[in-house]
Amino acid sequence: MDVILLEKVNKLGKMGEVVTVRAGYARNYLLPQKKALRATDENMAYFQNQRSTLEKVNADKRSVAEKEAKKVEGKTLIIIRQASEAGQLYGSVASRDIADAILADCGVTVERNMVDLNQNFKTLGLFPVVLHLHPEVEVNLTLNIARTREEADIQQKTGKPVVAMDERLERAQARADAQQAKSDAADAADEAAEGSEAEGTAANEEAAA
Repeated sequence: MDVILLEKVNKLGKMGEVVTVRAGYARNYLLPQKKALRATDENMAYFQNQRSTLEKVNADKRSVAEKEAKKVEGKTLIIIRQASEAGQLYGSVASRDIADAILADCGVTVERNMVDLNQNFKTLGLFPVVLHLHPEVEVNLTLNIARTREEADIQQKTGKPVVAMDERLERAQARADAQQAKSDAADAADEAAEGSEAEGTAANEEAAA
């Protein structure tokens, strides 16, 4: 389906461009969101008559988005979730959760479709996120998903999720610790034996004298 873009659409085109898109994408997103019109002669004429007005509306929206962006840009948002010791979330963090966190922390209202998210987050850790507050205004922030505020602080400082060591690594580490303890005990026994032998030799020498 051919449509006329009423605003810039990322990876698609700029305002006024006629582009070809999938019919479902047009019907389910572009048209109901008023981001585009069907590319008919009547709509082309309408767009040309309204272009200056549309450009002013777009500029006003961009200006508002730029002000909001200053409140969000570079922020680290803490989201507390239950998770296993290995760091797997009992659930996930979706675009709705991120939008709610931005509103609570920054006072900025964000629609879910403004969050550039290919899939939900399902583990603890620090994750970069991109927001599109306007087709021409992009914002970068970081999510800090942790079990507690204390663990979030640790993750912020270390840059790594607070998770338990993998079970195989734990077993390997336990074996290494046990071997080291055995080796230390053997060394201590040898040192004790050498000390006893030295003491015995010294005693014999004194007796002979």
